[in-house]
Amino acid sequence: MTDAVKKTEYDVVVIGAGPVGENVADRTRAAGLTTAVVESELVGGECSYWACMPSKALLRPVVARADARKVPGLSGAVRGPLDADAVLAFRDEETSHWKDDGQVSWLDGIGAVVHRGKGRLTRAREVTVTGPDGEETLLTARHAVAVCTGSKAVVPSLPGVADVRPWTSREATSAKEVPGRLVVVGGGVVGVEMATAWQGLGAQVTMLVRGKGLLPKMEPFAGELVGEALTEAGARILTGVSAASVSRAGHDGPVTVELDDGTTVEADEILFATGRAPRTDDLGLDTVGLEPGSWLTVDDSCRVEGSDWLYAVGDVNHRALLTHQGKYQARIAGDVIAARARGTLPETDRWGAHAATADHAAVPQVVFTDPEAASVGLTLAEAEEAGHRVRAVDYDLASVAGSGLYAQGYKGQARMVVDLDREVLLGVTFVGPGIGELLHSATIAVAGEVPVERLWHAVPSYPTISEVWLRLLETYRG
Repeated sequence: MTDAVKKTEYDVVVIGAGPVGENVADRTRAAGLTTAVVESELVGGECSYWACMPSKALLRPVVARADARKVPGLSGAVRGPLDADAVLAFRDEETSHWKDDGQVSWLDGIGAVVHRGKGRLTRAREVTVTGPDGEETLLTARHAVAVCTGSKAVVPSLPGVADVRPWTSREATSAKEVPGRLVVVGGGVVGVEMATAWQGLGAQVTMLVRGKGLLPKMEPFAGELVGEALTEAGARILTGVSAASVSRAGHDGPVTVELDDGTTVEADEILFATGRAPRTDDLGLDTVGLEPGSWLTVDDSCRVEGSDWLYAVGDVNHRALLTHQGKYQARIAGDVIAARARGTLPETDRWGAHAATADHAAVPQVVFTDPEAASVGLTLAEAEEAGHRVRAVDYDLASVAGSGLYAQGYKGQARMVVDLDREVLLGVTFVGPGIGELLHSATIAVAGEVPVERLWHAVPSYPTISEVWLRLLETYRG
């Protein structure tokens, strides 16, 4: 590093300008701390351009049509195919056509300083930014550096994989045309959502699922109901199989997937939805005694263990790989940094103002398939494994008056997991059309540790699907 390198000092330096980094910056700026944000791609990050927003833009027309087909007086009007070009145009609009002017303007508006380029730690409290033109800028942080670089898709090292130019979640959400045939490898959230979207837009989808079923981290009935609907929509789901090798005929020819049972599947594109890895491999972690390419272990204030200045927020700490959960951590981390800068002792007790307790006890998630699947807290198996004395209370959502009004032939299931010793909910799962908006009520019940007897006085409106709460409580009370 030469004397010509620009040097600037801030109170806080944030590496990564996705939703997580933006929220850290928002909280530190609100506390009056000078803040720099470093970004090597688009300000707004994965969620805005290659994950949450484009995927839901692709899914919304597919799910709305599926719902409309079950409404009397409307079903006949929506029997035709979707206008794929219009859906893709809607997706492009929701991603701001992959331009980040609006996000940059927002950061400017809160007084954060954006540095374009690759940021690397070079020593404690020091980040070197290499700009697009190769020029280097040295940023030092008086109080904290926050690593908010997120995660990236993992592609397994199968024979032939480099030659087939496989899709990851990025290609699946930004593709410019509908493939005729699509193989989806993986049965988790990305796999089922992208299978739903592209099958609905006209692709013939085949899913390859190594395990026994879909959505393995949720209650078993979630994957079962989503799988039934995908099959009814025309997708083919092969379970208990893995891809052994892949090949593509020519540059633009079909992809052949050889399975571990010796059979083959052919498609025009292949999507690997097989997990995530931290984006920390070229971050300079070794300069501060950490392992490059590793997840960063943090305490509940999101401070990296063993450090008094380094924070890791969002996917990169591997606590809960969800945008909304990362933003929650960011709000806490930003406030923690501000408190420590003032010399104030943070409130890090369970459910304290500076503790990301929900990462352990109340993580909500909605899977935007048809039907939707939504959960918060622990599944029955997780609660039992953790040693809780619990009872699962199930109810058929089709038996609630509101579901019959929502759609004919409604199929759905609800479960709440009750801690029998404390009489509070440890987890709730809903599966069914239109249930994503029900989840926040469950999140409040779990995060607030609301006693079951008090929930009895939370009266659901009739006739809504949320009346399932009353039915679950009636079933529990007997």
